[in-house]
Amino acid sequence: MGLTLCETILYVLIFFFGAGIFFFLNIIIYRVSRKFSFVTEIFGGIQALLSALWFEKYEVAVTVFAFLCVLYVVTLMDISTMEIEDGCHIAILIIALISLFTMPETGFVARLIGAFCISVPLLLITVLVPGSFGGGDIKLMAACGLFLGWKLALVSAFLAFLLGSAYGIYLLAAKKADRKTRFAFGPFLCVGMEIGLLWGQKLIQ
Repeated sequence: MGLTLCETILYVLIFFFGAGIFFFLNIIIYRVSRKFSFVTEIFGGIQALLSALWFEKYEVAVTVFAFLCVLYVVTLMDISTMEIEDGCHIAILIIALISLFTMPETGFVARLIGAFCISVPLLLITVLVPGSFGGGDIKLMAACGLFLGWKLALVSAFLAFLLGSAYGIYLLAAKKADRKTRFAFGPFLCVGMEIGLLWGQKLIQ
């Protein structure tokens, strides 16, 4: 169920992304061929694209909603299978690319740092302590960091580790697990990123 929903979201995003690219290129070709300024027409084309897709007024809400939908799918998938399919990571990457235009207040450099500031430490920990984190968790943080930027990525990771640690302590205290027991960490990452996205700036302040 979760995998099917994720694939559906991915196909819808790919369709609109591809349609948007062709629409955008047609605008550029038409206007530049009439000797308009190339740079001016690029930004004009982007604005026309967003208007045509009904994103001009609701672009942030649509982008955030799509991101939260994929996180919801990831949560269900990881709980049931303890794996995160690559299709979900690709869907988040596409949303992150779209958000470069719909949410430009998060700069590209901040997004690039966000893609590595959590995923690389998770990878290093996994190399040093095999089995600490799954590859799906690492790729999830890389893709989501590109969407969130480094500040919200750090807030999200902090919340995820806080919630995950609390759950681990609960399992140990209730004697439902021991120190070698593994549980899905993806849902905690998703919850942390949802809180970070919606209220991260207030938490930072």
